Amino acid sequence: MGDTLERNETRSLIASDKVEGTTVYNQQGERLGSVRSFMVDKRSGKADYAVLEFGGLFGLGSDHYPLPWDMLSYDTEKGGYVVNISKEQIENAPHFREADAPEYTDDYGRTVYGYYGISYPAF
Repeated sequence: MGDTLERNETRSLIASDKVEGTTVYNQQGERLGSVRSFMVDKRSGKADYAVLEFGGLFGLGSDHYPLPWDMLSYDTEKGGYVVNISKEQIENAPHFREADAPEYTDDYGRTVYGYYGISYPAF
């Protein structure tokens, strides 16, 4: 990217369409998948989840794994996000098929956040 940034990106902000499709790695540098979408709290504007697309072939047959947004760190050298979880942890994490997307209720949020050992935020 160099020293010049596009209009839809600053040093600390990025447009949502540029986040979608960004690769997610674990700390060992293994590619876990890519950001399919993210869920934003309507009132605070804070991203609560990154929905990781993992498995399948070319996006077909892949599952979707909601990750608490605060687990992701952007790595400029990789040009992607890094999370401190293994492939095995992702494989056993709460997930869904695109056609079976869950309702993101507080109970579901506590399940997802709890899986990763994170307290579910009270809004």
